[in-house]
Amino acid sequence: MIDNENNINELEEEKRTKPLDNVLDWLESFAFAIFVVILIFTFVLRTVVVKGESMSPNFHDKDRLIISHFNLTPEKGDILVMNSYGLHETIIKRCIGTEGDKIKIDYNKNSVEVNGEIISNEYLGEPMIDKATYNQEYCVSSGVYEYIVPEGMIFVMGDNRNGSSDSRSSFVGFISEEDVLGKVVFRIYPFSELGRIESFI
Repeated sequence: MIDNENNINELEEEKRTKPLDNVLDWLESFAFAIFVVILIFTFVLRTVVVKGESMSPNFHDKDRLIISHFNLTPEKGDILVMNSYGLHETIIKRCIGTEGDKIKIDYNKNSVEVNGEIISNEYLGEPMIDKATYNQEYCVSSGVYEYIVPEGMIFVMGDNRNGSSDSRSSFVGFISEEDVLGKVVFRIYPFSELGRIESFI
């Protein structure tokens, strides 16, 4: 009789503690998941918000993006977020050339060449305009500029070529690879354009 009563008490105690154990297990799993997310966004991914229209029509003011900075080596066509000490701000641009590349911009022909190959203009909204703010050191003839990207540097341009302060400007110039904060890999807002970002040039 005593043994049966003990067994009943043990079963009742087990019923009371099991839901609590389940809750604790769930909280532990949730806390671990949050910890993993924090680690990822600290060491691998970051979120950024686009400011301005220098990358239109592909990116617009207030777009929210995810960038990856893990084991990053900038490549041509990458959309990069970087520090510009000349502008005293963080900027987003497309990588046009990396160290050793020869870039020729001909405003008369509305063309950009990288190592002798003309890159696509499909994403441009209007013909390029030569501006006095561009670094005249690289002007080789009227409306034609040539650049050779130094070691450890990249040459970047905004997709909105006429509304972008980028490597053509004496305020920006070549960007050190060390100043690149990350490559854009995903757009999370606006929701209508949610998705992965592909590199192209």
